[in-house]
Amino acid sequence: MVGSASVLPAFSRTAGAQAYPTRPVKVICPFPAGGQIDIIARLLGQWLSERLGQQFIIDNRSGAGGNIGTEAGLHAAADGQTLLLATATNAINATLYDHLNFNFIRDAAPIATINRIPLVLEVHPSFVARTVPELIASIKGNPGKTGLATPTKGTGPYMAAELFKMMAGLDVVSIPYRGEAQMVTDLLGGQVQVAFGGISPSLEHIKAGNLRALAVASGERLEALPNIPTIGETISGYEASGWCGVVAPKNTPGEVIGKLNREINAGLADPKVKATLADMGLTVFASSPAEFEKLIAVETEKWSKVVKFASLKPD
Repeated sequence: MVGSASVLPAFSRTAGAQAYPTRPVKVICPFPAGGQIDIIARLLGQWLSERLGQQFIIDNRSGAGGNIGTEAGLHAAADGQTLLLATATNAINATLYDHLNFNFIRDAAPIATINRIPLVLEVHPSFVARTVPELIASIKGNPGKTGLATPTKGTGPYMAAELFKMMAGLDVVSIPYRGEAQMVTDLLGGQVQVAFGGISPSLEHIKAGNLRALAVASGERLEALPNIPTIGETISGYEASGWCGVVAPKNTPGEVIGKLNREINAGLADPKVKATLADMGLTVFASSPAEFEKLIAVETEKWSKVVKFASLKPD
């Protein structure tokens, strides 16, 4: 009898994992509908719906730099019925915002990463610098006179630019835009000369020669721009990229987390899913829950240093 009793809890957990989900699952996306993060969420939702036989419904809850949706996701019941699409913004906001109603590292149960969002350091073709060393020399020769355009304060490209300034010891004028589309338009028109942005809005302009990529911010060269060096090839240790992943509220059953991780990673290995992400200029990024947990910790510490160095405060 003792032996039989000891088997029951494990059997019950396994049966629960096999049955999950028994009803539709909500996936909170803390950014507006129609944007790149929302598209990633819907791609994920469609894959999981087809694989697991229940609808994974995307719930857009934008605002406060992603904190409104994040709070809702982390404060939901820990039963696997509410998931949160997490991004690098969560690691940045942990220090950028002084008073949050959650602690992302403490309150999130990492499930799986989905993709990295490559960033690019780019210039107008008329700009004098053709390499990162030349750009650094130009800025240091004219301190406080070079403008560096980025999307809104606290976004991945903005933080990548601040990390670049910190590690290279540069004095530049920050020019944050509310939207990346307008930034690229002004860069194409020559209203600004240097910019940090996501690769997706600029890739075709770079390939057409209308913009010049000096370097990518990722740790390795990109398949989409194989001849463009990384910033790390000039500044040792430099790496910055956006990322997306899925988390659940803390204490969500491990069996549910494991099942979702397996299904998400299966999707990332599917040629159609990989092609869709590649068409968006994104890099597939699969991981285990433990690897995702480590990434969140490392990213939070890294961006904390940059926030403090630049004395950043949210707008």
